[in-house]
Amino acid sequence: MLFTASTVKDSLENVRFFVSANLASGVDHMFVFLDAPGESDQQDVAAWLGEHPHVTCIPTARRAWWSDGRPANLNVRQRTNANWARAVLEPFSWAEWLFHIDGDEVACLDREAIASIPEDLDAVRLTTWEAVSEWASEGRPTRFKRLLDDGELNLLHLLGAIPEPANQVYFHGHVMGKSGVRPRSGLGLTLHEAVSQDGRRQPRHEDARLHVLHYDAPSGEEFVRKWTALAQAGPARYRQSRSGSTRAIRTLLARDLPDEIRVKYLRRLYEVTTRDDVELLHELGLLVEARPDTDRSTARPLPEAAADELADRVAELGAAPKAGFFVPDPPAQPARGRWSGLRRRVHGR
Repeated sequence: MLFTASTVKDSLENVRFFVSANLASGVDHMFVFLDAPGESDQQDVAAWLGEHPHVTCIPTARRAWWSDGRPANLNVRQRTNANWARAVLEPFSWAEWLFHIDGDEVACLDREAIASIPEDLDAVRLTTWEAVSEWASEGRPTRFKRLLDDGELNLLHLLGAIPEPANQVYFHGHVMGKSGVRPRSGLGLTLHEAVSQDGRRQPRHEDARLHVLHYDAPSGEEFVRKWTALAQAGPARYRQSRSGSTRAIRTLLARDLPDEIRVKYLRRLYEVTTRDDVELLHELGLLVEARPDTDRSTARPLPEAAADELADRVAELGAAPKAGFFVPDPPAQPARGRWSGLRRRVHGR
């Protein structure tokens, strides 16, 4: 079975799409960690997720979940939760893969491609397709940007569509893709990488049939909602090419301004940092199509007795301190033993 782990704070409408689209795209079961379960608008989200047969919903309350202290950094909370989910699944043969994705992403998992991964590889990469962004969008976008080659990037640069011929500039969100690991392998998950217990970045299998749809800011309205939520979620790390716009947005949101003024200048920031020239990209043949069929789930149910096994394991590890599940980025020259105590703490070894 194919699992995902995500830390989410979003509207019920967006969470419904997130779950339904993933379950229609190859995912079987989802761990959804609610990052702000005490907020009033998250109660309906928790109730809906709690009734879903293909979701394990974990409200990460400050005291009940983060008993050893809630990390201020959102990225730390995301990684900790994802690696806790990996530890939950580690003993079970029916848990084949776990992917760490965000709440604005859809893992497109072709099952034939997954089945063809060599047995000696324990990590897989999902390449990123990013939804095009327009201020006004009717429904969810179905056109996506793929990573471009040097010639295509140079063409867009000379046409004035991007300031530099680089995918890191062409994409508004991440270009590193997302990772999945075999839970039994003991590998850890960062935001994008798979990491060994001694801190080494792991080789990842790649297949053109495996990718992640990233709805980074598919409309101006979603841009405003997303960045307002991120500003309230605490510090987080963003790639260098976004640092200037991130700082500007946070500065604007921190000012004591009337709502209409704040939205006015968020829109201006959106226009200069995020809006795509969709007509140009379409006419040049640079876009790909994807339409997750949210009305048709392909998710497989847990095997017989597995639901009880999963519930027992969730209860067992839910009471454990969470700090030990955090997996840091691999260093340039990894030091041994950076998180090797995790399996000993979890499994008594």
